[in-house]
Amino acid sequence: MIRSFTFLLCAMMFFNAAVKAQGKAVESQVVIQNPIHKANIGKIAFSAKPVKIKELGNAQFLNDYQLTNKSNLFITVFLGNTMTSYLKQLAPTLDSNTLLQSGNYQFSFYVDQKLVYQSNLLPGAPRANEQNTFTVWTKPLIDNENEGAYWSQSAWNRFMFNGGDSALTDGKHVLKIELRPYLKSTTVIVGDVIAAGTLNLLVNRKPLVDFGNEKLAPVKAYDGFAVSKESFNQDKIKALKANVEAGVFKHITSVVVIKNGKILLEEYFNNANRDSLHDVRSVGKTFASSLTGIAINDGLLKSENQTLGEFYDLKAYDHYSPKKANTSIKELLTMSADFDGDDADGDSPGNEENMYPTDDWVKFTLDLPVDTVKYKGQWHYFTAAAMLVGSLLDKVVPGHLEKYADAKLFKPLNITNYKWQYTPQHVVNTAGGIRMNALDFAKFGQLYKNNGIWQGKQVLPKQWVEKSLSRQIPVTGRKDEYYGYLFWNKTYQVNGKAYETSYCAGNGGNKIFVFKDQPLVVVITATAYGTAYGHTQVDKMMEDYILPAVVGK
Repeated sequence: MIRSFTFLLCAMMFFNAAVKAQGKAVESQVVIQNPIHKANIGKIAFSAKPVKIKELGNAQFLNDYQLTNKSNLFITVFLGNTMTSYLKQLAPTLDSNTLLQSGNYQFSFYVDQKLVYQSNLLPGAPRANEQNTFTVWTKPLIDNENEGAYWSQSAWNRFMFNGGDSALTDGKHVLKIELRPYLKSTTVIVGDVIAAGTLNLLVNRKPLVDFGNEKLAPVKAYDGFAVSKESFNQDKIKALKANVEAGVFKHITSVVVIKNGKILLEEYFNNANRDSLHDVRSVGKTFASSLTGIAINDGLLKSENQTLGEFYDLKAYDHYSPKKANTSIKELLTMSADFDGDDADGDSPGNEENMYPTDDWVKFTLDLPVDTVKYKGQWHYFTAAAMLVGSLLDKVVPGHLEKYADAKLFKPLNITNYKWQYTPQHVVNTAGGIRMNALDFAKFGQLYKNNGIWQGKQVLPKQWVEKSLSRQIPVTGRKDEYYGYLFWNKTYQVNGKAYETSYCAGNGGNKIFVFKDQPLVVVITATAYGTAYGHTQVDKMMEDYILPAVVGK
């Protein structure tokens, strides 16, 4: 139940302990004039909608809340001082810029009085002007309409991924959140609690599936795909569909299963349909691999072992070294080049977020140093590598890469409705972002399943398909996972059996699966961009629903 109340009238109910814990922060606080703010310093309040700071008196805050998979949840934090001032107390000799570069909020999430997860936010979000001036702020923990838009949502998603999901079982729970300042130098210094709040939750996240009324979409033929007559466990797929519709699996837009080259099932969600063009992000990287294989087959490249020095005057770029010049196309395709770029490392000079604002992505990439000590030829996810493959291809193919890809890859598959994204030099962006409908992505996957053949024509060289889907290099930090030529490789375990698959993957949970020993191609598209659960929920969908439904009898 939602209870609306004015904070000024209910100040005695708030967390006196949290206010006392501020110590010196309160003594040196900025001037706070809003009476509701003054009455509630040290409080975190919860709401189902965003709160406008100018309208605090009209805000509907929560004591109790029913939490479903489609619920939204916001927090309003009342501080006695700015975040910069709290950090200053931990290191009085540091200036504000240094403080904000090395410190931020620490979130502590409790369920039923048990600490489930504690997270130190990376410096940089909130922005410096907010840290320097804000003493009250509202941010979403869950905002299903604007997934991943704020750093606060990332904090919540990490909590859910690291124990919150299993702790918030259906039933009654008490959620508590505490905020502290922290600084990191040689050690981590954590301050006292500066705000805290609790919320009584009635969790209702597990849907009841009415198998009699839950209907699967009728399957219709599509260009290149007939309708499969094979049987499958329809109740498993009905349960999957119910879980997507209930928001257990969030922001899924399509699930397509091709078995023995025919459409076995095809379901769409969240306003998507057969004609929707899906932004599958880094799934688009794999198209660079396909086009490399075609270019080699056409004699435009000698092999993937050719080096960058054969195509670029690398002495005209920063940080020249023979190792950079000898970097092969294969190393770019397998994410094993020694360029100092790692998208998993926010401090990496070659992180993709540093590339996008520049006006020449090729120059950005080729200007990077190489680091043979840090990487030693090991796998590290480097988006700029896939972009560079596409830009290199654009130099060698006739009529630029866009025209070449259309003639050599898309027209043979009869894929006509698609949209590329582009680099600042208007070269097709093979870092990701190509848009197609789900069944055309399934054609791309089936092309690999067919060893490069589509309707009797060898579109991709068979040998290139085999190389692309092979385990070229172990994925660093992941057990029993590998990387091919811009393809991932892993093995699912279902009912004691192993199912190896190569797959394309993109931010948000976008996947094209090509199974090794099963006649299956599976496409899942989603818009859970920037979430911790985007990929893991797809794994659960595959292991608990799709594979048990469609393999075997």
